[in-house]
Amino acid sequence: MNPGSAWRDLTDPRSARPGNDPEAGLKEPLFENLEIPERLGPVTVRVDDHKIKRFAFTQDDHHPWHLESSPFEGRRVGHAALLGNDLVQLFTTVYAASRVVGLHTEEQLWFDSPAYLDEDVTLEGTYTEAYERRGQGYVVMEATATGQDGRSVLRHRGVEILRTRPGDVAGRGSSAPGAGPRRVTGEVPAGAAPFDPDAPRPGQVLAPLAKSLTTEQAAVFSRVGEYVRNIHNDLDLAREAGLRVPIVQGQQQFGVLAELLTRAVGAPLLTGGWMRVKFLNTVDVHEPFEAAGVVTAVDHDRTDFEIWVRRADGKLSAAGWASAPHQTSTR
Repeated sequence: MNPGSAWRDLTDPRSARPGNDPEAGLKEPLFENLEIPERLGPVTVRVDDHKIKRFAFTQDDHHPWHLESSPFEGRRVGHAALLGNDLVQLFTTVYAASRVVGLHTEEQLWFDSPAYLDEDVTLEGTYTEAYERRGQGYVVMEATATGQDGRSVLRHRGVEILRTRPGDVAGRGSSAPGAGPRRVTGEVPAGAAPFDPDAPRPGQVLAPLAKSLTTEQAAVFSRVGEYVRNIHNDLDLAREAGLRVPIVQGQQQFGVLAELLTRAVGAPLLTGGWMRVKFLNTVDVHEPFEAAGVVTAVDHDRTDFEIWVRRADGKLSAAGWASAPHQTSTR
């Protein structure tokens, strides 16, 4: 594949005809095949109506900013995390996507500006670091999304176990991440006040966001429409990996947390927000979970949060930290 091209449209029937393997020439996704540094992309993604509506379906997030108009000159904009999975998937410009059985362990995004409807956004990244820990091979990607006018839309840093058996390692870590501003427990004091974007105070609680993502939503998010098979969209592959059913992609949970913050702090998240999330335990398709958060600090121009996703059984599946400029305009 020419790394400077746009994504190949694998939904095009010509890509599926016999003898035309869309992954021909791509590397086997093995730790020993990594080259550090290794360039990924660039590719160009069109933020069109279909892409926005597809993401809205996968996340069950039909906010009017994305489907009608936004505070950004009335223009429709993509969801805060709309391009997050595109950035994560940059490695498939070099490695065969359908032979990947890995786990996303950490995601970090800096939100610099919104992506507008019908805008072409250029994505490019680099594998910058690789290391082994507890018998698993980890790789770090740093990547950017740049608008067609040259402005920064997103900056990304992600950590992934390149190839593993997810059923053997998922949930093996601690119950909450400790490497960050402070340990995230997901506990909220009784009687805590609700978050007020116009007068934020430490201890205020974000209104929880309940979700249950279906098989269809997880499959579409995880590229079933491009004929990519993985543990998120294929029952057989999930069971081969030691899972009972397909699991919700960590990046899809990240999108739910981004929705939580968008609804809480509004437009400032898309023009100066930051999120860092660690993925701790798997979430099965159709499994209920709840995204929530609490204010941890407020200074003269920013609000800091702890954020998390809690499964119905009480375990945290994702947890981390976020910050955003103070609210000064319509949410």
